[in-house]
Amino acid sequence: MPLPWGSVRIATWNVNSVKQRVPRLLPWLDERRPDVVCLQETKLADDAFVDLLGDELADRAYAVAVHGEATWNGVAILSRVGLDDVVVGLTGAPGFLRPEARAVSATCGGIRVVSVYAPNGRVPDSEHYQYKLAWLASLREMVAAGPEATVVCGDMNIAPTDDDVFDPDAYIGQTHVTPPERAALAELQALGLCDVVRDCWPNERVFTYWDYRAGMFHQDLGMRIDLVLASTTIAGRVRAAWVDRQARKGSGPSDHAPVIVDLDEAPDGDIGPVVPPPSAPATRPRSAKLPQSP
Repeated sequence: MPLPWGSVRIATWNVNSVKQRVPRLLPWLDERRPDVVCLQETKLADDAFVDLLGDELADRAYAVAVHGEATWNGVAILSRVGLDDVVVGLTGAPGFLRPEARAVSATCGGIRVVSVYAPNGRVPDSEHYQYKLAWLASLREMVAAGPEATVVCGDMNIAPTDDDVFDPDAYIGQTHVTPPERAALAELQALGLCDVVRDCWPNERVFTYWDYRAGMFHQDLGMRIDLVLASTTIAGRVRAAWVDRQARKGSGPSDHAPVIVDLDEAPDGDIGPVVPPPSAPATRPRSAKLPQSP
């Protein structure tokens, strides 16, 4: 049912250093006006985050939950529809070599919102990769123990299918696409979580991340690894789900674009999967390589 304060816009964005992204983040908040924002890779300790953005966010009526660390990782939730029962981290989650700031959850407008930054995994079968799989298992346990009305938002560092990368051949032997990673994501979704962007746009080319190098963004050679996974009752309220590609353009962007989901009402209409769409959408290439490839 609709919330007492009306429709809700939920967004998730890996900002790749909130300190570096302030000139982009604040105008974006003013333009897109999300009610709940999940941030990843904030790369700031909690006190530093509040010192940097606390007043600006309060002026915009956002309450803030942060779980950060200096230099690396870090997640946050910004909400102007309530922020209750905040939990930092995942109970029993592994660390590498210590617990890392990769999850924070809170109840916002009657929805349990989880902002996550999954481990990268680096190289298949490495210690980092095994850590990633163990961490994802802990995330699943936490979500399974929570309320039905849940949304998991964030950088999962997994492309759910081959349709979510610009060229499957380019990713052979790389993390983000291996069967165990995709199986871990599928087990999380098996709790009843819907991939709302893909559900809205089952046949569209949709990416959320483009490497800074080799002109990957301009060629639209990317991956879809930033997801909004919503329980059935919440997914039924989705009126629009799209990637804000505009936020990846211009000077000083993150290498990720925000994902925006509108519940109950779509202020901008059902405007498409990627806004704006690539100016010259490419067909799937078969000779492209990742920038780090030899």
